[in-house]
Amino acid sequence: MPNYQHVLLEKDTDTHIAKLTLNRPDRLNAMNDVMIDEIGEAVEDVSRDDDMRVLIITGSGRAFCSGADLQTLKGGSDPGSLVSDNPEDIRRGFEHIQRFIMEIHRMEKPVIAMVNGIAAGAGFDIACVCDIRVGSPHARFMSAYVRVGLFPGFGGTWLYPRALGSVSKAAELLFTGDFLESDEAKDLGFLNKLVPPEELESATLEMAQKIAAGPPIAIRLSKLMLYKGLEFDLETAMKMAAAAETITLTSRDHEEGTTAIRESRKPTYDGR
Repeated sequence: MPNYQHVLLEKDTDTHIAKLTLNRPDRLNAMNDVMIDEIGEAVEDVSRDDDMRVLIITGSGRAFCSGADLQTLKGGSDPGSLVSDNPEDIRRGFEHIQRFIMEIHRMEKPVIAMVNGIAAGAGFDIACVCDIRVGSPHARFMSAYVRVGLFPGFGGTWLYPRALGSVSKAAELLFTGDFLESDEAKDLGFLNKLVPPEELESATLEMAQKIAAGPPIAIRLSKLMLYKGLEFDLETAMKMAAAAETITLTSRDHEEGTTAIRESRKPTYDGR
């Protein structure tokens, strides 16, 4: 695996679980251009690895991700790709930096955010684009962009209402820049699980292991249709469901699943 500077990528071939840790704890895992590139590369790596079935994303230290590093923005000491006097350069720069959000969104495998602390700005967007979120009471979420006169350029206006299940709550967070605390996030269903800090990793791994032990083809197709279904009418969704179910009905995994039930044992799926 590549030797990354600002992220850690671990792969467990026994459990088929990959873990991506944003690793700039001294900056609350704020993202510079290097980290943004590395996140995209690491996610793509896991996407291509057929031995990995689930990806966990988390942060080192006391934060999940505090967003873009302010030092890379206008007036900062380390100007990034979005600092330019030419508006077209900035617009084209977004095509590059938005890549990692799109990579997570397009990933066929389930992605779990293990939210150990603040997730602000683009860090909130990362949490939103994941399929499942497990957090501790230290988890806090904030759009943040409005606090520095910015628009959420990492996709927040699309991500927030879908992840939160509420346009009005998304509007509140976008317009005020207020925090969404962990208990409210759990009540909204944004956090799938809210656990004590000392149980965060074990609870996340428990969920990841349960998913990774499932049939990869069925889960991959379920994820695809879960999101594509938001764009379809019911008739189209039914036709696509028939096509997807035909794939699973003719898979070895389906045969293994039914055989395991008959033999009163746990199934062992190989994704074929």
